[in-house]
Amino acid sequence: MKCDFLVIGGGIAGASAAARLSDLGHVILLEMEEALGYHASGRSAAMFEENYGPAPVVALNRASADYHYNANGGYLTPRGFMLVAGPAQAEGFARDVEELNLHPIAIEDAYARVPILNPETVTLAALHETAQDLDTDRMIQDFAKSLRANGGKVVTRAEVTDIERGPTGWQVLAGGTQYEAAQLVNAAGAWVDQIAALAGVQPVGIQPKRRSMARLPAPGGHDVSTWPMLMGVGESWYAKPDAGKLLVSPAEADLVVPHDAFADDMVLAEGLARYEETVTTPVTRVESNWAGLRSFSPDGSLVLGPDPDQPDFIWCAGQGGYGFQTAPAAARLLADLVGGKSSEFDAQICAALAPDRLR
Repeated sequence: MKCDFLVIGGGIAGASAAARLSDLGHVILLEMEEALGYHASGRSAAMFEENYGPAPVVALNRASADYHYNANGGYLTPRGFMLVAGPAQAEGFARDVEELNLHPIAIEDAYARVPILNPETVTLAALHETAQDLDTDRMIQDFAKSLRANGGKVVTRAEVTDIERGPTGWQVLAGGTQYEAAQLVNAAGAWVDQIAALAGVQPVGIQPKRRSMARLPAPGGHDVSTWPMLMGVGESWYAKPDAGKLLVSPAEADLVVPHDAFADDMVLAEGLARYEETVTTPVTRVESNWAGLRSFSPDGSLVLGPDPDQPDFIWCAGQGGYGFQTAPAAARLLADLVGGKSSEFDAQICAALAPDRLR
């Protein structure tokens, strides 16, 4: 089966890249699981916070905003984001306020917004009103729809087991089927360095890091639908309303090998304890829990573009915790780089995202 671009990985990185590249040629997208968005993309906190991430990521966030607000009717609904801290955390609180471009609010305002906050342990708060919930499932399906509308194809249950560089392009064996492509796009999330090694391309040092999540009943029977997302200083935990429940994460970033992740019970318990310190309602029941692998480059920014040693091997990696919020702009940039078009980003941002910075 032949194509111009063979995209490996069916998370938001692969789906968005495949959709944009389908304007340039025939694209086949390979996903090893039964459906798109099975791993990290299916376990996202589903937030759009423009100021979250290192500078190159923030640039991608801001360039993605118009798409999030307006494409296909928009993917965003109001949520808000609030940082909370205790009296001994003033220094870390001030640092987070500056880095995340938040504005401090009166502590009484914080209690009014989230009535379970403990006044004995929460004495500082800051807010970003424009943080939004993001409809991640609809976004990934819309990118897949765009790919198919351009004649592209999505193939699931297609785990890549062999990659060879032939005289006419890449030969890839996946799910028992042989594929041939002029250009290979590596969007395999936690597995990107393994895919690179299979292809004989030097890995860039992507680090998969586990993050766990617990779903709790609404605390004290409150209606949590209007509450903002909450975060502790230094991203030591966070909590987010979701379908009448409350999601709480220990916000860990534990280095692991690529696998179908699951929550670590001890790490989850420690994170829930940090959350409990800030509220008046104890955790009495966890309805469910899970984990995902966020994949980071050594400097924390995405890796986008042709490999410096093998230009027809294209990196779309290192999305970390920023995959959905950066996807529209990241996919446009990738397609511009591959298509030889000028980018909306300046040379400094492009260099900060290029694979050759990691060699």
